[in-house]
Amino acid sequence: MPSDQFSPYKDTFVNTNGPGDQRPTALQVVKDNDCIGQWSGKVVLITGATSGIGLETARAIHATGADLFITARNTDKAQEVIEDIQSTSGGKRKIETLEVHMESLESVKNAANEFLAKSKQLNVLINNAGVMATPETKSEDGFELQFAVNQLAHYTMTSLLLPTLVSSSTPGFKSRVVHVASSSHRYRTFHWDNFNFTGEYDPFLAYGSSKTAQIWTSNYVDRKFGPRGVHSLAIHPGGIWTNLLAHAGEEQIKQWKSNVELSRCMQSAEQGASTTVWAAVGRVWEGKGGKYLADCSITSPTENLTDALNSGYAPWVYDEEAEGRMWNLCAELTGVMTD
Repeated sequence: MPSDQFSPYKDTFVNTNGPGDQRPTALQVVKDNDCIGQWSGKVVLITGATSGIGLETARAIHATGADLFITARNTDKAQEVIEDIQSTSGGKRKIETLEVHMESLESVKNAANEFLAKSKQLNVLINNAGVMATPETKSEDGFELQFAVNQLAHYTMTSLLLPTLVSSSTPGFKSRVVHVASSSHRYRTFHWDNFNFTGEYDPFLAYGSSKTAQIWTSNYVDRKFGPRGVHSLAIHPGGIWTNLLAHAGEEQIKQWKSNVELSRCMQSAEQGASTTVWAAVGRVWEGKGGKYLADCSITSPTENLTDALNSGYAPWVYDEEAEGRMWNLCAELTGVMTD
């Protein structure tokens, strides 16, 4: 691995040339951290792992030799994905599916309880599932859909699994939580006064608000549970042409693809999963957390909140008061609290 431990691949993110260029894949990150086949006895859970970067995250993690749980809406599709991963990752350990509909808090709670019935151990939780720029829609529980799926569902899953993450932490490997956030958190800070965006819905602003909430939750988990052996990181995966963009609309996607500079920054799904996997397996993160990562690197603050090519974070990302307030709001809305 290159010598700059907190930005090990920085040279590969210069002069990028689109998907499949010199930037690392998730599997390369696993190899560079000497984790191929070395995680026997560890347990990892990934939400939303049947397509896109979630699938490639699962494939790379399975190569470590860990036991793997993935969540999916469609168990038939999940079985196809499992067979695909098992035939390509080189990993030999089991992969199990937890059926979950992230827009339903009851479904999320059931999936968490199903996991706990199957495993008394959890070393890494990767909160990857998400929706983006959806038409105005309410979840089964009456919340704006992006806030419900991206934030409330993952808050619920994390809270219910935190006791197991704490008990699974060891002196040699502290438990980890990885939140797949987005640079789109810069669209706006959290909309405290109207988090359902009632009467003022904008799909991209609602998405940004939900991603700000995720980052705050990650920071809170690290600060409050780090002393108990659970560390948390939030990441921006970068640009990837995946189904996550489906709701942006054909015209918007066409406009993005016609931008040569933007197209050169886009990655394959295998590359897009690299920062997630770096946060999950990177040796440099042992016993550390509370950071926002992008391009397999710790990012810097930026005042340029609208530049899609800028991976920096907004001024409001690190705010202990807001982080605690978000945790308490989610506890109130979901009825789930972990101290």
